[in-house]
Amino acid sequence: MLGAVIGDVIGSHYERNGVKSKYFGLFPKEAHFTDDTVLSIAVAKSILDGESYLSNIVKFGRAYPDVGYGSSFWRWVEGDEHKPYNSWGNGSAMRVSAIGWAFDDEATLLQEAKKSAEVTHNHIEGIKGAKATALAIWMARQGQSKEAIKEAIEREFDYDLSRTLDAIRPEYKFDVSCAGSVPESIICFLESDSFEDCIRNAISLGGDADTMAAIAGGIAEAYYQEIPQFIIDEVYTILPNEFIEILERFNDLYR
Repeated sequence: MLGAVIGDVIGSHYERNGVKSKYFGLFPKEAHFTDDTVLSIAVAKSILDGESYLSNIVKFGRAYPDVGYGSSFWRWVEGDEHKPYNSWGNGSAMRVSAIGWAFDDEATLLQEAKKSAEVTHNHIEGIKGAKATALAIWMARQGQSKEAIKEAIEREFDYDLSRTLDAIRPEYKFDVSCAGSVPESIICFLESDSFEDCIRNAISLGGDADTMAAIAGGIAEAYYQEIPQFIIDEVYTILPNEFIEILERFNDLYR
């Protein structure tokens, strides 16, 4: 799940300053963690400590209020009744990476991805995006090929992964829906040749850069099994100690 956090931090500046190129600075001075990291950490802590996804998503959301939540999510966090609001947004996919690492059988994995999503994102597309991302991570960490991952995601979720980034990039626009960003994020992984290259692919589409890089980065970490140390070191200077402790606990147990 560290790959998702790194993708979020690197993509944070480019969410509102989109680029259509792979040639950009990884860590401009404005780089920061966003809601993608906060909620990924919340899901990881739920797994580590046997706590509910809902309780930690609310707890961490309230503890870190100024990190770019969508308006619907923020009203949900601040409210007293935490019922799902039928969201189809990519927030369900951005926070699911820990589930891809923590569960060993496919049926349990997909059920947990659904549970983590439907706390808020009980729309069919919101659940589908979380499941597809978790399955890609699960298959990648088992050493399955990119072709096998592509075929499974296309078969199970009816995503078109046959497009190329060169074909997508010119007309692609900012899109926070699962349907309009999760398949593209997976393609960013499929076309990559390293972890860093995957992150650059995701940001180069000029879309919801932090979230797409978080989704793609979570898969890339599982597949490549290696993240350059200088990238980890830089991201750790940006994260609160609380997040680093949870990341290290999670990596010690599941990585």
